Amino acid sequence: MTDASRSPLISIIIPVYNGAATIGETIVSLQQQTHSPLEILVIDDGSTDDTVAVLQAIAEPRLRVVSYANAGQAVSRNRGLELARGEYISFIDADDLWTPDKLADQLAALMAQPRAAVAYSWTDHIDQNRQFLRHGPQLCFEGDVFRKLLYSDFIGSGSNILVRRSAIVEVGGFDPSLPPAEDWDCWLRLAQRFEFVVVPKPQILYRVSSQSSSFNVWRMERSSLRTIARAFATAPASAQPIRRICLGHRYKYLTYKTIDAGCDRRRALTGVRYWLLALWYDPTLLRRRVIWKVALKILAILLLPQMPLQRLMRRYPKPFDTESLLYRITFGD
Repeated sequence: MTDASRSPLISIIIPVYNGAATIGETIVSLQQQTHSPLEILVIDDGSTDDTVAVLQAIAEPRLRVVSYANAGQAVSRNRGLELARGEYISFIDADDLWTPDKLADQLAALMAQPRAAVAYSWTDHIDQNRQFLRHGPQLCFEGDVFRKLLYSDFIGSGSNILVRRSAIVEVGGFDPSLPPAEDWDCWLRLAQRFEFVVVPKPQILYRVSSQSSSFNVWRMERSSLRTIARAFATAPASAQPIRRICLGHRYKYLTYKTIDAGCDRRRALTGVRYWLLALWYDPTLLRRRVIWKVALKILAILLLPQMPLQRLMRRYPKPFDTESLLYRITFGD
């Protein structure tokens, strides 16, 4: 590992609520980083399971655990930010993992671009048993990425970025009133003031779970609309004409989320509504064949029994890779 005393100091912040089943694996992935962090700061958000006991059993001198009453993920991240001592900050959720070179590569990218304040990498999706499911978006946007982020949150999760502490403090951290879109809101506020850099390889292993807050698509819809309204309220005049298109892209993302990590008939019907709203905000989608492939997956969920559908998706995975399809629509690949 790199000697942290002679390198820029990084604090890792982990917000956790009832994460006993996975947080041990997450800590191991941090201990394996080739750039040694200054501290691993766990903010226990009032867990009622064995999370704290699991953490206390880990022999790691850089690990610090601070417990509070339950207040939500955004508040936990902000609490960690107040306590962190590092010049650079990275966040990771208690069920996600990093590849060993994640911190080192992101730090090198930021050091090579002094005007940049945020580094991000690509994401792979894994299941509850750490088995690979699919690749996330593999995009290479750098510099001024504000308009691209308005189109879609290509960062993907709160477990991704490495950010200069001064920059995230300047924009005010995470807004607790916007779960589960508080990540996207924070990235947008950062992108309005600072440049981004990319490490073009998968380094974040995002665990797909029906228990995650983003699985509540109805709540995500409400917070997404508020995030878009806030972003355009402060966006330059040149960005205002793309507001409807951005709403269309967000409803395409919500369409995907209705059928991610499992889907029932109620969610599929919600997906139909989101799909129609996406077309209403951006009618040009009618000319894109991929949007009809998305509709095909929703239709299959509505019409086919669950087991035949699962067999169909295993045999023909590409047409059902909804996330890749939606990013192709958004960014024109």
